[in-house]
Amino acid sequence: MPGATRMGTRAPVVDHGPRTGAKVALTFDADMTDGMLASLRAGRVKSYANLRILDLLERDEVPATFFLTGKWVQRYPDVTRRIAGNPRFELANHTYGHAAFTADCYDLPRLPVDELAGDVAKTFEVIAPYGGRQTRYFRFPGLCHDAAALDALAPLGVTVVDGDVVSGDPFATAWKPLVRAVLDHVRPGSVVIMHVTEANAAMTDEALPHILAGLRERGLVPAPLSEVLAEG
Repeated sequence: MPGATRMGTRAPVVDHGPRTGAKVALTFDADMTDGMLASLRAGRVKSYANLRILDLLERDEVPATFFLTGKWVQRYPDVTRRIAGNPRFELANHTYGHAAFTADCYDLPRLPVDELAGDVAKTFEVIAPYGGRQTRYFRFPGLCHDAAALDALAPLGVTVVDGDVVSGDPFATAWKPLVRAVLDHVRPGSVVIMHVTEANAAMTDEALPHILAGLRERGLVPAPLSEVLAEG
């Protein structure tokens, strides 16, 4: 399975693939916290699933990799089924409830070290029944990790994926800065970080067509994360 590593050793961390060829990975995080669920229930927000992103990726046959939290999957089973049913999409792990795995991580509540492996294992269990292109890729909330967090994941045999191009889409109020953030830094082998959480990343779907056009102009081709990391 893509991303699988030898169990019992510290989880490796990758930021990007080899700087050869023309492939880049578009990755979309699907965050979900208890606070976000409360906002949905109270009607303060409409949705944390940006279907316009899926519409565009499907229409243009663009590969992508989705880092899913377990709580997002449970809140949006039909959307998860849609992602899993697309052979161009890969499914990866973004924790169960988007809690921090280290101290001082964007004010996220922190999980105790002895609960980290169980949280990630539970998320794989939530995602697995949907089938599709399953992976053993994992992304920490906020990209926050330290040696203790990496050691805690050793029993799971995962590859930690950070990324080298951060779009800055959470809570953005305009789409043009997102396009610049991506296109100014993207290179062959890049791993681009975006979000599919509509209410918290409202500009991503507006920026995405321009990002795709800019990639084409640069001769870069979106590909599944597993292919980008294996390129070389």
